[in-house]
Amino acid sequence: MVKVKNPEEIRSLVISGPYEKKRIFSIVAHIDHGKTTTTDYLLERAGLMREEDAGLLLATDSDEEEQERGITIFTSVVLLAFTDSRTSDDEEPYIFMINDTPGHISFTGEVSRALRASDGCIILVDALEGVMTQTETNIRLSVGEELCKPVLFINKVDRLINELKLSPKQVYERIDKIQNEVNELIKKIAPKGIDWRVSFPNNSVAIGSAKDGWGFTLAILNEKNIKPTFVFEKYNEGDIAYLRKNLRLDEALLRMVVDHLPDPLTASKYRIPKIWSEGDLDSELGQALLNCDPNGPLYGMITKIFIDPKSFRATLIGRVFSGTLNASDSIYLLGKKEKVRIKRLGVMEITDILDTGKIPAGNLFAIYGFICPTGETFVAANMAPAKGEYFPSFEQIKYACEPVVSRSIKPKDHQDLAKLGEVVQKWLMADTTAEFRLDEESGEYILSGIDPLQIDILTKRINKQVPIEVGDPIIVYREKIEKSTSNVHTKSANVHNKFLMHIESLDDTSLELIMSGRIGQYMPEKERAKILREEAGWDTKEARRIVDIYKGNVLINGTMGLQRFNRVKSYLVAAFRDWTQSCVLAKEPALGLKIIFTDMVIHEDPRHTQYNQIAGMVFSGFSLAFLKGDPQMYEPIQRVDIKTPAGTESGIISILNQHRGKVVNVSSDADYVTVHGEIPASETLGIDDDFRGATQGRAFFGYEFKAFERVPTKMQEELILDIRKRKGMKVELPNPKPWERFIYKRT
Repeated sequence: MVKVKNPEEIRSLVISGPYEKKRIFSIVAHIDHGKTTTTDYLLERAGLMREEDAGLLLATDSDEEEQERGITIFTSVVLLAFTDSRTSDDEEPYIFMINDTPGHISFTGEVSRALRASDGCIILVDALEGVMTQTETNIRLSVGEELCKPVLFINKVDRLINELKLSPKQVYERIDKIQNEVNELIKKIAPKGIDWRVSFPNNSVAIGSAKDGWGFTLAILNEKNIKPTFVFEKYNEGDIAYLRKNLRLDEALLRMVVDHLPDPLTASKYRIPKIWSEGDLDSELGQALLNCDPNGPLYGMITKIFIDPKSFRATLIGRVFSGTLNASDSIYLLGKKEKVRIKRLGVMEITDILDTGKIPAGNLFAIYGFICPTGETFVAANMAPAKGEYFPSFEQIKYACEPVVSRSIKPKDHQDLAKLGEVVQKWLMADTTAEFRLDEESGEYILSGIDPLQIDILTKRINKQVPIEVGDPIIVYREKIEKSTSNVHTKSANVHNKFLMHIESLDDTSLELIMSGRIGQYMPEKERAKILREEAGWDTKEARRIVDIYKGNVLINGTMGLQRFNRVKSYLVAAFRDWTQSCVLAKEPALGLKIIFTDMVIHEDPRHTQYNQIAGMVFSGFSLAFLKGDPQMYEPIQRVDIKTPAGTESGIISILNQHRGKVVNVSSDADYVTVHGEIPASETLGIDDDFRGATQGRAFFGYEFKAFERVPTKMQEELILDIRKRKGMKVELPNPKPWERFIYKRT
């Protein structure tokens, strides 16, 4: 727990501080590159920590699980007030709103959510390990997706001096290489017309050691008339204290943030058109968002949910982009379509709320009194749209990974099944990268996540509220078709309803538009059709007849003049979602299906068109058509980068080959070699120990989801049968027989 030293000053800066003195940013890096250690020095500078504790206390890793594992799991938010040492006569401090984010791929969703609320970021890179997988992911998320302007801190330079014993020239070359690699990624990812490359000469790059507490920019060296070789001399003398006193890390970071990261008003001009692309920028709300106007209409977003691991109370954290949020307000959640009342309002200081009466645009906030999924857009309660009226929300937050690993969970006491569902749903509102569903036959919940670690953390949280039994980690596959199918004509069990349909495979462009969130179920029909027509070549009429979009699959009404459709539409959509979630080959989720129904007969009597009648007919049609499309299993593929000491790379390559992996590229850098490869997710379970064993524990590695790729033909049948056996299904390849009784044959 951090005790706020100056609460009244923080409140004043939030409520009435000038925009030019506000900075909202995230600190992002690959795991173990030193984000939390670095954040300690900003806390110490703000007077929230003793000087001797900085770099050791790791204050933003406040959770017991984080302390036990030695990694950051949850983004911590802290607001700090600083004065700029270069302008000592300026009485108005800066206020920094900081997100210390995780570096492990398991928790990359926390990074995405933090960046949505930020305007800038400090990219932190370990000088020894260099640019790693999650570094690249973070640059893509921050610069490419969320338009957060970057600065760079190259950390752990002490390792180059002490461990590798590099000469000054070799250290400079290593630093230049890291800077160039980061800039290549920024240049590649940044939107057209934006040049956010960083450089040591313009002081947007700092170099130092968070462990030892020193750092500098070029300007600091010049002011103190110090040459970089001075650092090597002090390490040779063992005088680290001198570096910490005269080249303060916090000073270097503060200067970069103040001089290079934007204030909320500046950032709104280019961020709002990106993250609010569906809205009218010329409207009153659009202008208020662009101008970060505290007097405009209230409009904000929930970007994080902090659930106290002891009390399980949920605190919602987010940002006000327009208008002012008051402690007595009721707000309207656009996604949930409901009004809620705020019970407490303030700003987050790691695990505590500092109460404030109001939060104007351009600030982070913390509230509780209700719970909703992260990513929720809200407006003032009196701005709630009328029934059927469309109100634009912020763009969906983009995530770097897909849920590809599952574990079954069930309550130890079967009577707790309903309670377990409520608890799981609450935790998944906080982490929307995970998914769950109830298997009605087994009475188990299937919890899916990015990797086993993410699920392990979630199940431990859940177990504290409901004692559960947890199954072994299982890879989640996808079921797709290889070719379009012919028409299938089915009937309901009572023969009063009929359904004619076929299935096509979505093209790669359309699937990418859907999976990236560019195309969504609740978009205006005309706008959605325009994007599909212009970017994916869809026919305009077909694009405007989408009934539902669900997890990479599309349902289209290809009928003309269909009567009584609205009566059964909800049943049809529910059946579509249920079926795609648990497909035919092995009850794995479907992906990339474009299901088109071209005729449908709906009985005039509602008693004959209940859900069971519609669902049976639809499930049968979907299943029969799917089996005609040369269905195949697709497996998740991970991109993996392994940095290993020179001479040990052959062992790494051998391990990849043994696990159905492939080497994409091998690059060398002084004493280290980086093996860039791809490997099926099913082969990564336990492979960490193999990598460490082959390199005496000296390899660094990281994963990132790449794509779903077709399982090799020789493995298809065995895989399908294994999954079916595990799920208690008939251990045989599926055939049309179970659904043939629903086939409609004209007489």
